[in-house]
Amino acid sequence: RRLNVRVNIELLSISNPVHKKDLAVRLTDDTDPFFLYNLVISEEDFQSLKSQQGLLVDFSAFPQKFIDLLQQCIQEQNKDIPRFLLQLVSSASVLDHTPVSLNVVETNPFKHLTHLSLKFLPGNDAEIKKFLASCLKCLKEEKVMLEEKLRKTEEDLTRQLSYTQQSLSEKSRELDRLKNEWTSHTTALTNKHTQELTNEKEKALQAQAQYQQQHEQQKKELDNLHQKSIQQLQNRLSELEVINKDLTERRYKGDSTVRELKAKLSGIEDECQRAKQEVLSLRRENTTLDAECHEKEKLINQLQTRVAVLEQEIKDKDQLLMRTKEVLDATQEQKAILEENTEKKQCHVEKLETTIKSLSAELLKANEIIKKLQGDLKTLMSKLKLKNTVTIQQEKLLAEKEERLQKEQRELQEMGQSLRMKEQEVFKLQEQLETTIQKLEESKQLLKTNENVITWLNKQLNDIQMAKKLETSASTHGGVRTAISPHGMPDRPSFPSSGINHPISPLYAFQNFPEPGHNKNVNSQCPIPFNTQLSKMSRCSDVQTVTAASHPANKENGDTLGLESKYFKKKDDSIPLRGLSQNTANSEYLKPYLSTKAQPLPKAAVTPASAYFPG
Repeated sequence: RRLNVRVNIELLSISNPVHKKDLAVRLTDDTDPFFLYNLVISEEDFQSLKSQQGLLVDFSAFPQKFIDLLQQCIQEQNKDIPRFLLQLVSSASVLDHTPVSLNVVETNPFKHLTHLSLKFLPGNDAEIKKFLASCLKCLKEEKVMLEEKLRKTEEDLTRQLSYTQQSLSEKSRELDRLKNEWTSHTTALTNKHTQELTNEKEKALQAQAQYQQQHEQQKKELDNLHQKSIQQLQNRLSELEVINKDLTERRYKGDSTVRELKAKLSGIEDECQRAKQEVLSLRRENTTLDAECHEKEKLINQLQTRVAVLEQEIKDKDQLLMRTKEVLDATQEQKAILEENTEKKQCHVEKLETTIKSLSAELLKANEIIKKLQGDLKTLMSKLKLKNTVTIQQEKLLAEKEERLQKEQRELQEMGQSLRMKEQEVFKLQEQLETTIQKLEESKQLLKTNENVITWLNKQLNDIQMAKKLETSASTHGGVRTAISPHGMPDRPSFPSSGINHPISPLYAFQNFPEPGHNKNVNSQCPIPFNTQLSKMSRCSDVQTVTAASHPANKENGDTLGLESKYFKKKDDSIPLRGLSQNTANSEYLKPYLSTKAQPLPKAAVTPASAYFPG
C-alpha cells in the first residue's frame, strides 16, 4: 500500500529537574485523522540506537541527517524505480496497537540497504484527541485568517468596483462626446472630399488626353528602335553560333580529361582511407606508449626516491655499526660481570623453583575455586533465562489484558446502547403512568360523586325516619322490633344497653333483627339497587348481605348494598364511605342482627338522584 505521510520532527528541551534534550517524531496522514504514530528519542536511547544500527553521527547532528534522508525519499518518490524508499512495517493489524517500524531503505540491483530503522508507537485515545484538537485549532486559525483575507479582498474589490464604475461612467460620457464630435467631423470631411473628388476628376480627364498623345509618339519611337535592335541581334546570333561550335569541341575534350581525373581521384581516396586507418592505429599506439611512458616515469621517480632512502639507510647503518662496535666493547666488559651475576642468580633460581612449586599447589586450589564460580555462573545464566521466559509470559499476559480491555470497552458501548433503549422504555412507561394517573383522578372524581349521592340519600332517609317515628316498642328479652310507619318505612333501631344513642346507617333500616340463632348469609330481595342511576326503581336483583366483621374494608364502607362492585374494591388511595361508625360495626349487640332479611323500601320514600344531581 502506497501512502503520503506527514513527518513532524521536533527537538524538545526539558530543564526540570535535569536539563536534557529529546527528539520527538510524529507520523500523521492528512486524509486519515486517526493515523497517528509517535516516537520520543532521548540522548540515552540514541546511544543504544547508535550501537545497535552502527550510526556514525552524534545526537546533535542526527535530526538534520534524518531530514536529509527524508528529503532524498521525497525527491525519489515520483520515479518508477526510486533509489530511496520510506517503509512503514507493521507486524499485526493497525487495530492491535502494536509498535511499527519506519525504515529508510536504499535500493540497488544487488541488495536493499536499511540506513535507519525507528520503532513508532501508535497514539492512544488521549493523544489522538490532543492531535485532533491541535488540528482543529490550526484549521480554525486558518479559517479566521482566510475570513480576514476574504473580508479585505472583498473590501478591495468593492473599492475597485466602485472606482471602475465611476471611471466607466466618465469614459462613457467621453465616448458620447467623442461620437458627437466624430459625426460632425465626418460630415465636414465628406463634404470637403466630394468637392476635391470633382476637381480631381476634371484634372484626371485633362491628364489622360495629354498622356494619350505622348503614348502615341513614344510608340512610334519604340517601333523604330525595335527594328534596329532586331538587326543587331541577328548579327550577334551568327557570331554566337560560331563561338558555340568552338565551345562544344572544348567541352568534349574537358569531359575526357574529367573522366581521367575521376579515376585518379578514386585511387587517391582509397589511399587516403588506408592512410587514415594507419593514422588511427598509430594514435592508439601513441596513447598506449604515452601511458607506458607515464608509468615508467612514475617508476623512475619511485626508484629515485627509494635510492635516496637506501642511501640514507646506508649512512644510518654505518653510524649504527660504529655505535655497535662501541656497544660490543662495553658488552664484553659487561659479560664478565654478568657471568659472575649468573652464578649468583642460579642460586637464587633454585630458591625460586621451590617457591614456584608451592605457588603451583596454590594455583591448583585457585583453579578449583574458578570451576566452582563457573558452575555458579551457569546456574545464574539458567536463572536469567527463566526470568526472560517469565518476562515473555508477562508480555503475553499484558497483550491478553489489552484484548480484554478492548472487549470490555466494546461491552461498555453495548451497555450504553442498551441503557439508551431502557431510557426510551422508561420514557414510554412514564407516559403510560401519566395516562393511568389521569384515569385514577377520573375514578376518584366518580367516587366523590357517588359519596355525595350516598350522603344525600342518608340525610333524606334520616329526615323521613325522624318525621315518621311515631311508634316504638321494646321487647322483654332485649330484642329490637322494627316500627313501620304508615308509609311503609321502618324506623331506625337504637341500642340503649350498648351506649349507642345516635342513629345507625340507613342500610339497617331495610333489615329485620331476629334472634341471634339465624344463619349469617341470607339471600335478600332488594327492589332498589344503590347505583348511580337511581331512576330505575322497578328492577330487582339478588344481593348477598355480608356482615360488618367479615372483611376489614367494611369497617368504613359498610355493605355493598345497591352499588356496583367496582366502587367498593380496596385501594391505597381510596376515600372511605362515611355511613357506619367503627364502634357500631364492632359492637357485640349488632353482630346477631347483621345478617337479616332487608325489607322492601316503598317507591315513594326515595327520591331519584337525577332530580338533585342532573346528569
